[in-house]
Amino acid sequence: MRSANGFATAAAVFVADQAIKLMVTGPLHIDMLGAVRHLTPFFALRFVPNVGVSLGLLPADGSVTRWALVAMTGAIALGVAVWMTRETSRQDRVALGFVLGGAFGNIVDRVRLGYVIDYADLHIGEWRPFLVFNVADAAITVGVLVLLVRALLVREKPKPVSVENSNA
Repeated sequence: MRSANGFATAAAVFVADQAIKLMVTGPLHIDMLGAVRHLTPFFALRFVPNVGVSLGLLPADGSVTRWALVAMTGAIALGVAVWMTRETSRQDRVALGFVLGGAFGNIVDRVRLGYVIDYADLHIGEWRPFLVFNVADAAITVGVLVLLVRALLVREKPKPVSVENSNA
């Protein structure tokens, strides 16, 4: 099965995402709003329950919007999985695996908790160029960026039809 590397990537991303979230909220006790642990001058673990979609937009803080968001994300994940089974490029299948694994990681949070656990806080002093995120968010971002770069700059071009073959 040629899509095995994509599904293996998705599984690895999902397991890493869920394991780190469990470690942050369990043994490290970063499990309530305001809880933070500074690891370096530019990186901290900070608990942020994200009830919205990307960048905290469109808050899904009610039951109907929560499950609608789960359904929408699930439909997108299904589309990514189908695309992965049809994709011929190994690099694109791995990138799709990043997206799929990240989507499942965030779906599980939203189903289990009603929100997505975000914890990674990259900053320079008080300046935060990124919102607080998690492994799933990072994997989705990397996967989408790889797909875009490959589609726009690297994608193999179709071979031109030779004159001899076009007269047949």
